[in-house]
Amino acid sequence: MKASRTVEKLLESYPAVVQTLASTARKTLRNWLPGVEEEADSSAPVIGYGYGLGYRGIVCTLILSKSGVKLGLVRGGELADPLGLLQGSDKVYRYIQLRAVSDLRQAGVSELVKATYAAWQQRK
Repeated sequence: MKASRTVEKLLESYPAVVQTLASTARKTLRNWLPGVEEEADSSAPVIGYGYGLGYRGIVCTLILSKSGVKLGLVRGGELADPLGLLQGSDKVYRYIQLRAVSDLRQAGVSELVKATYAAWQQRK
């Protein structure tokens, strides 16, 4: 992703509830993913989290909308999802819909993010 705007600038255009949810998700992801780099997409409402340049380095994303935030997991379609948290019809990319801060604490979310990171490490 080519960055030409900051995450803060991206968040400005969203309702306060989405800003709060995204801010909490940002902090949570930085705790779950040691040393992760955060970058706002230059044109899409997306914040990428990864290690290194380009899409190959991306582990997960936060996709912003006026009503909430989606926690996107790169190659999430390949993960075991015993609790059925992953949504989306894409064969590879899946997401977890976040509507409240408490959604980040639901069973299985941290495990899916950490499994995404572990799978990325295996591929690199």
